[in-house]
Amino acid sequence: MSRDPLAVGRIIGDVLDPFTRTATIVVTYGSTDVTNGKSFRPSQVVNQPRVQIRGSDPTVFYTLVMVDPDAPTPSDPTLREYLHWLVTDIPGSTGASFGQEVTCYESPRPNYGIHRFVFVLFEQLIERQTVYAPGWRQNFNTRDFAELYNLSPPVAAVYFNGQRESGCGGRRMYL
Repeated sequence: MSRDPLAVGRIIGDVLDPFTRTATIVVTYGSTDVTNGKSFRPSQVVNQPRVQIRGSDPTVFYTLVMVDPDAPTPSDPTLREYLHWLVTDIPGSTGASFGQEVTCYESPRPNYGIHRFVFVLFEQLIERQTVYAPGWRQNFNTRDFAELYNLSPPVAAVYFNGQRESGCGGRRMYL
């Protein structure tokens, strides 16, 4: 049985195929780091997070994708995956603010159930490339996007759980 939090949280399977981590991504809202399975309320994630890529080659460029695989509800995710943010051409050992924002950040506002919000980092196999913004946010597919733009398998990922402001409870992770 896998103890990888991405597998336990079904990120591996629902959004990504198994991959080997070769970079470190640090996502921070205010002063709070995102860790796999941590819960945030909509009021905590209104503003675009700070995203840093640590310990990587500064001559390599990355693409960051943020999706909600549980839209509109976890029990009926007919809009899976909902694209919340897309940034390309991020130089290694820097952060998303140094990249090209293709799809602007849309803060998570789940209405029903507990949603997973996933940040996925890909290495760009072509140094800098033109990436077109999808015409819509719903039914985005991270795997298809990576294939279309000839990106590497994911090199890092992290997710948090979110629910409406007045919601209670949370997804349980057994580690």
